[in-house]
Amino acid sequence: MSVVEQYARAHIVTDSVESEDTVRVLLRYDSEADPRSVHVNLPGIHEGTQDWQISRDLMERGLRTPASSGAVSMWPCGRVQAIMEFHSAEGVEVMQFDAKTLIRFLRRTYMTGNA
Repeated sequence: MSVVEQYARAHIVTDSVESEDTVRVLLRYDSEADPRSVHVNLPGIHEGTQDWQISRDLMERGLRTPASSGAVSMWPCGRVQAIMEFHSAEGVEVMQFDAKTLIRFLRRTYMTGNA
């Protein structure tokens, strides 16, 4: 089994004073479960932990140009950041990542041999 897990720091983009500034997000890829998707596990911003399944293609495109699929959108923010936006019944969560971290994670997913 080829599983890639990597923690990433994400800045929560919000106007709420009560929100944490930076959180740890788990990025996960399991080539046997679904070789075309990655999981983004967000800490309990609304209610409990949320696991979002998105395509690797969306993550790659979102690092270069605005892209969306279903309830998830992603776009570059300047030269070194990327934004992910997640829509659910509980609301909208907007997270800002270092693009290098996401690129490194994607590279590791392709090195598993089941890309």
